[in-house]
Amino acid sequence: MKRYLVLNGPNLNRLGKREPDVYGRKTLTDLERELLQFGEDSGIEITCFQSSHEGDIIDAIHEADEQYAGIVLNPGAFTHYSYAIRDAVAGVSVPVMEVHISNVYAREEFRRHSVIAPVAAGQIAGLGFFGYRLALLALMNQSGGN
Repeated sequence: MKRYLVLNGPNLNRLGKREPDVYGRKTLTDLERELLQFGEDSGIEITCFQSSHEGDIIDAIHEADEQYAGIVLNPGAFTHYSYAIRDAVAGVSVPVMEVHISNVYAREEFRRHSVIAPVAAGQIAGLGFFGYRLALLALMNQSGGN
């Protein structure tokens, strides 16, 4: 059974409370429940991890390198300026799909630039929680299914 890591960055632990008009009213727990069910239905194993600390995210990416078939990463605000996370993504052999719940290209100018995107396998933005499932499907497709 293939294993995938879903990694959420800063402030995503505040889903449901933080800017619900942008991110919706569902919580991180709701997202993780949906993804675990999707994994069960798809015959894959999903591990979810969230941290607001850059170093923890980097460590999780490094540790995932030989343990998982791919990573779904929502780097949150680190998207726009964390060259350390960018370098961690570039330095692992597994594909990483960048995901954003909101359409970052329809928001403030600073949100439209990702330092992660050039080293990611792909990017999905603006599709809410569904974007995570699409990212997992893309990773499954790249790694030859489940």
